[in-house]
Amino acid sequence: MKQKGLYLQLFSIHGLIRGENPELGRDADTGGQVKYVLELARTLAMREDVERVDLVTRLIIDDEVGPDYAQLIEPISDKARIVRIGCGGHEYMRKELLWPHLEEFVDNCMRYIQAKNRFPDLIHGHYADGGYVAMELAAAFDVPFVFTGHSMGRNKLAKLLADGMTEEEINSHYHMDTRIQVEEEIIKRSGQIVTSTQQEIDKQYGLYNNVDLGNYMVIPPGIDMETFYPYYDAKLDADLLSEEVKQTRVTLLHELHRFWAHPEKPFILVLCRPDHRKNIRGIIEAYGLDKELRALANLAVFAGIRSNIAVMEENEQAVLTDMLLQMDRYDLYGKMAIPKKHDFATEVPELYRLCADNRGVFVNPALVEPFGLTLIEASACGLPIVATNDGGPVDIIANCKNGILVDPTQSVEIAQAIKNIIVDPAKWESFSNNGINGVLSHYSWQSHCDTAMNQYSQVFAALDVGVEEELATTRGKRPSYGRRLLGVERLLISDIDNTLIGHDQSLEELLDLLAQKEHELAWGVATGRSLGLTMDAMTEHHIPIPDILICSVGTEIYYGPDLRFDKGWQRHIFKDWEPEHIKMALWDLEFLHFQEAEGQRNFKISYYMEDEYDNLAQVYLALEEAELHCRVIYSHSQFLDILPYRASKGKAIDYIINKFSFPPRHVMVAGDSGNDEDMLSGQARGLVVGNYAEELEKLQKEPRVFFSADNYAAGIIDGLNHYGLV
Repeated sequence: MKQKGLYLQLFSIHGLIRGENPELGRDADTGGQVKYVLELARTLAMREDVERVDLVTRLIIDDEVGPDYAQLIEPISDKARIVRIGCGGHEYMRKELLWPHLEEFVDNCMRYIQAKNRFPDLIHGHYADGGYVAMELAAAFDVPFVFTGHSMGRNKLAKLLADGMTEEEINSHYHMDTRIQVEEEIIKRSGQIVTSTQQEIDKQYGLYNNVDLGNYMVIPPGIDMETFYPYYDAKLDADLLSEEVKQTRVTLLHELHRFWAHPEKPFILVLCRPDHRKNIRGIIEAYGLDKELRALANLAVFAGIRSNIAVMEENEQAVLTDMLLQMDRYDLYGKMAIPKKHDFATEVPELYRLCADNRGVFVNPALVEPFGLTLIEASACGLPIVATNDGGPVDIIANCKNGILVDPTQSVEIAQAIKNIIVDPAKWESFSNNGINGVLSHYSWQSHCDTAMNQYSQVFAALDVGVEEELATTRGKRPSYGRRLLGVERLLISDIDNTLIGHDQSLEELLDLLAQKEHELAWGVATGRSLGLTMDAMTEHHIPIPDILICSVGTEIYYGPDLRFDKGWQRHIFKDWEPEHIKMALWDLEFLHFQEAEGQRNFKISYYMEDEYDNLAQVYLALEEAELHCRVIYSHSQFLDILPYRASKGKAIDYIINKFSFPPRHVMVAGDSGNDEDMLSGQARGLVVGNYAEELEKLQKEPRVFFSADNYAAGIIDGLNHYGLV
């Protein structure tokens, strides 16, 4: 454990997160997870051993959702705040559409961390998208990575398939293949996985190939006991009822009584998002088919926040439309309330207490419920519960003994459980008191955070041991690539063939110089070679793994010491890349010959081309006629490389300069051939070694390009001195 106060980062990227009056239930992405991470951040920040907690989410500048989500920094307590980082433009979008933009989010987070000049001590990702970002940043900075899934993709996939959706439909809407692949990697790489129930481990993580590689800990979430206090406290202590609370109660009663012909009856309360998995149809059917239950009690269904059903998302629209049709089918007018909106911060706690005052029951009929936070809230207020026999409710009722579990697909069973509680005053009282006491014992945020911090300590210890072993065997004393590249201001990037290598003695002198200046200067290579051929050349010439490897003519970027692949760069250059169409367009050019398989990459098509007049012009003409947007690089009078338009060694270097905030005047690039031209004439300082190819002669007039009289690595040393980088 660190000696000073810890700096913790929590990542919850999707949905609408704000500190005051979170809009829970506004849409499918703004539910229990939002409340969970807000309470976790606040409570962790109350601890003396925590210096700061940043809850990191997505920046949204969109009139449709309001200005709160456009604040870069929003304090939520003295030591906790919401930090908003942009990606994928400004408009609000559902979580399934965020996947292509997460690499941008990672890069922007790295710049934020650099600007604050403090690395986090631990990173905790929530849901698959937040888990992915946390996993990448933890690797970049060698810090512990903790994950909370909230729900898992394989489990959701099984449910959707059972509901009749095809795999093609599921992938089109939910990007499920991507999500599951990421979750498999998260399980393998996380230091700790926090679940709310044992069922999550057995039934959800148990579906994954990497399940046995995960380190799991069950830590139930807590609730705010000052907000969700027992219903009888207000009766015994009138001071608890502020004017705001009194007004809220009057408003809620007025709204409910608009729907009910006999408001004096107990009522059944349902509170959930309009999602088919929440099984609103099941509870309405249970109520509608049971005449005795309809005579005993009213029904109130609060299904999110809605204004115009016709403009809502397809899933929500279908659920709400079905809810209205069911109400009509069973003729529940005068018995069933379906209010259009509710305020989670003020009205929901009072709803629970009003229902308890009326000796009612809270029902969660979800087809699958990973945890069931509303069940805990209702129980804390003294409201007995009826809940699905799947997932979290099993643990909640086992701990609290405050309700009945039912099969959510059996309407008769749901109705009978509700009646058993309502008609038996002794059972109602027992369940009510048990729920209040059980929540106090098992579900407080203070208890959650105490347990979580104990687990964090174990993750710190495991990471320290792992790093020490790794440092002793393979990595020397080099830090992770994020710490390394954000910790220096100067950078050297060199071509390999005929630049870095070519003269052994000067290469040795350069490597000695780089070792001496390692705390000031990072370095890397940029080459047309693939990663495998690059490593072969470096091994042959006894060159250590550098900080950066730009391979395959700038289409691939790796970071040392563990060759971390930059997926953000790959996603960036993917735009308009049509390799099969390119090959077809050039197929009839007989002077082109494919290079060997090692020369072909996902984002590089390589040919041998005879150096004859007009050959290159014909290549350009063929690509232009086919309306293909790509980059053509010809070098050494024989090598022709076709790349994505956004890719090249120079553009890769510009990307790195921007990603790690290197001042361009402190970056030098070195090369010898036309393959290096675009990086030599870019925003960095250019160095051409003395043994350069004639095709670079045209750069003699470039003010930011220095032509050294020295050959190979000696020319690189000359350039470093010329630009004052050493």
